[in-house]
Amino acid sequence: MYKNLIEMFRENEGKGAVGAFNLHCFEMLPAMIAAAQELGTPIIIQTSLGTAEYIGFEALIAAVKALAQKADINVCLHMDHCKSIEALKKAIDLGYSSVMYDGSDLPLEENIKNTQEVVAYAHERNVSVEGEIGSIGGAEDGIVVEKSDAAYTKPTDAIRFVKETNVDALAVAIGTTHGQYKSKANINYELLETLQDKLPDVGLVLHGGTGVSDEDMKRCAKGMKKINVGTELNKSYIEEVNASFPDATPLTSLRKLFTPANDHIKRIITEKSTLFKI
Repeated sequence: MYKNLIEMFRENEGKGAVGAFNLHCFEMLPAMIAAAQELGTPIIIQTSLGTAEYIGFEALIAAVKALAQKADINVCLHMDHCKSIEALKKAIDLGYSSVMYDGSDLPLEENIKNTQEVVAYAHERNVSVEGEIGSIGGAEDGIVVEKSDAAYTKPTDAIRFVKETNVDALAVAIGTTHGQYKSKANINYELLETLQDKLPDVGLVLHGGTGVSDEDMKRCAKGMKKINVGTELNKSYIEEVNASFPDATPLTSLRKLFTPANDHIKRIITEKSTLFKI
C-alpha cells in the first residue's frame, strides 16, 4: 500500500524504525521493494531532487505506486534533502507521499518560516513532511553540507521547531555524517534520549546511517522512527556493476549485467531492515 510517513509510523509503532533507502537509479526500484516484500517490512523509497529529475517525476511516481499497490507491505515515496520549496510543491502535486524540506543551513527563524510553508501545503494534500535541525554534515547523492563540522541538534531549538512547524518527522544531528562509510559514527546517546523525552509526538530520523555499526543501529532503532541508508547502496551498486561490465560483449543483455547489483541491493535492504526491528 502507498502511504505517507504519518500512516507508516502509526502502523509500525512499537516495531522499531522504518528503513528509508535512497534510490539512485531506476533499475534499483523493483529490487528494493522486493526485498521489503520478502521480509514483510515497510519501506521508504527516497530520492534526491536530482534523481527525480533524472528518472522523471511522473515515471518514478507511477512505478512506485504500481509496485506499492501490488505489494503486501507499506511503501512511502519520500523526497529527501530538498532546499527548494517550489520543487517540493511539484513533488507533492505529482504524487510523492512525503517530502523533506532541508533548511538546516539557514538561521532558525528562516528555517521555521520555510518549513511552515511546506507543511501547510503538504498537509492539505495528505503528504507528510520531514524537517531538519542541526547540521548532519557530509555528502550523499550530490547533497553537500558545506560546514567543517556537524553541529549537534539543540533540544531547545528542536522543541521550538516542532511546535511552530508541526512537522511529522525531524532529522536530528547526534553524531552521524552523510557519506560516512570509512569510519564508525560516534553517537551521542544522551542527546538522543533527551530528544526522545522532549519530542514524544514527532518521528525522529537518523541520517547518515551508512557509518553506523550494527550495535548502534539496533540501539538507535529503539528511539528513531526512520533510519536513512544511502551511500552504502550507491557504493555497492557501483562495485557490482564494475565487476559485471568488463566481461560484457555487444551481445550481452544489459539486464544480466545489472542483476548482480540488484541482488546485492536486496541483501543490504534485508540486512538493514532486520536490524531496524525491535
